[in-house]
Amino acid sequence: MALNWLAGRKIDHPMADLKKARGMVDGLPRGDSVRALEDAASWLVSINREVGFKLDYRLELLELIDRGLKAHWHAVAPEYLDAPRLQKLYEMRLWHAFFGYWRSLGDAYLFCLKAYQAGHAPSGFEKELPRIVGRTLRSITVQIKWRLLRYEAIEDRIWDDLGRTYLFAESRGFARTQTAVYPGAHGQSSAQEEMLKALLLVVSSPDALTPIKLQIAERVVAYLARLGTIDAAQAPGRGFCFDLAMHVPPARVTKNARAGHTVRYFGPGAGRKALIEIAQFIGKQGRVPEDLNLGGMFDLKTVTNVVLHIGRYWSDAPPERRAPRLQLATRLTIVPGFNEAVAWIDAGSDSDSLEFVTPAQSESWVVVNASDGGYGATIPTAKGDWVKVGAVIGVCAEGQATSRVGVLRRTHRDKNGQRRVGIEVLSKIAVAVRFTLGEGDKPVVAAGNTNNAVLLSNKPDANGHIRLLLRSGSYLAGKSARLAVRGKHYLLTPVSVAEEGDEFDLTTFKIVKSL
Repeated sequence: MALNWLAGRKIDHPMADLKKARGMVDGLPRGDSVRALEDAASWLVSINREVGFKLDYRLELLELIDRGLKAHWHAVAPEYLDAPRLQKLYEMRLWHAFFGYWRSLGDAYLFCLKAYQAGHAPSGFEKELPRIVGRTLRSITVQIKWRLLRYEAIEDRIWDDLGRTYLFAESRGFARTQTAVYPGAHGQSSAQEEMLKALLLVVSSPDALTPIKLQIAERVVAYLARLGTIDAAQAPGRGFCFDLAMHVPPARVTKNARAGHTVRYFGPGAGRKALIEIAQFIGKQGRVPEDLNLGGMFDLKTVTNVVLHIGRYWSDAPPERRAPRLQLATRLTIVPGFNEAVAWIDAGSDSDSLEFVTPAQSESWVVVNASDGGYGATIPTAKGDWVKVGAVIGVCAEGQATSRVGVLRRTHRDKNGQRRVGIEVLSKIAVAVRFTLGEGDKPVVAAGNTNNAVLLSNKPDANGHIRLLLRSGSYLAGKSARLAVRGKHYLLTPVSVAEEGDEFDLTTFKIVKSL
């Protein structure tokens, strides 16, 4: 009787033969990168389930897929980032295809590390460990970024994978060793550098950034991570901490911070100074430094704003809230959109009851905390499709008789899947007004006499200045304007623009005279 079982079982997997596997990767649809990522993710899952693959062959398969899918994920990422609006089902497919691929790839590299630790590695496999760890950490950073792009809570699993992988690199003594994680100019890195790419991005207040700004921030952080520092000992310049074993996000060090042998203290190091130098370089040269790869072409003002944003959160004294927040439970009525908010504020000023002028597209949000400067709210899960950082909204708290205007500053999903947002209310007063460019002694107002801006000042300050929220693109430096408010007309000269958003210009004007 032949003892065939002694020869080992035959592996029944479509990628058991490297030539066939290469043909499968080469045969991925070139014109459908989303489908390619979906197919590759399913292959990676099946590879992880096939315990018969030897570790060195498994790594060959991962190398084949990893390098073969580069063009596909490079095609999907800009489509997701650049589109101002996508059909919801397609947006979900794009996100799940990209995130699913990188999660499956990271899990596959983690499988290799676990197999090595279990003693299943061939002789000489140790030389591959720095590269595998570097790719694992990079895949985790991509997952973090794409969770942030959806303003969703980062899973505990991600923090677990991040901590255990870096701890493995430390235990093997190569955490600071430079290696070719990937071929090419940007492929040289170390476990420490890859770790800092993830940690420094998360402590840079990414939930306050729009997707395009988050893309820029991630690339800037990746560029400067080599200048950062991370160690088991607390020291000046290491103002943040991360517990490699606790499965929780990194945080700023506090007086009552928990210490332990798995806690690592980190900071941007010389990266803080380099941020300032980048901003100065852009200001003087009118371009981004050549070795700073942002992954695309972006408006220089936007890049500078992102650099300054990162710098504020990397400083030893982070930005503080302008007013303390109070825990409470109430509701807000929200009207989305600049034009809609102005119309609502205008209608409310002529009505004794907001109940009769609330637009059909309004939503009811639950407030979880509040201050003079704004609100923290939970959005009903059935709504919120339009929600994004920088959106203008009309706001009215339950029980109040007047509406105000606000801007969404933060948005993310918590562990329960609820979307939580931070709203900045721009002023205690909001009056719908008519704003027109141009001079003249006659109080001429365009046909229709429709209010198109919001006055945010109760009265001029000592310098005769008032604040106005205008539709985006309405502010022109050096161009006088006219204001019509409650039957009165004024000549204005521009002073400054405090903020330019996708929907609005937040401006200051000086009242020259009445008309």
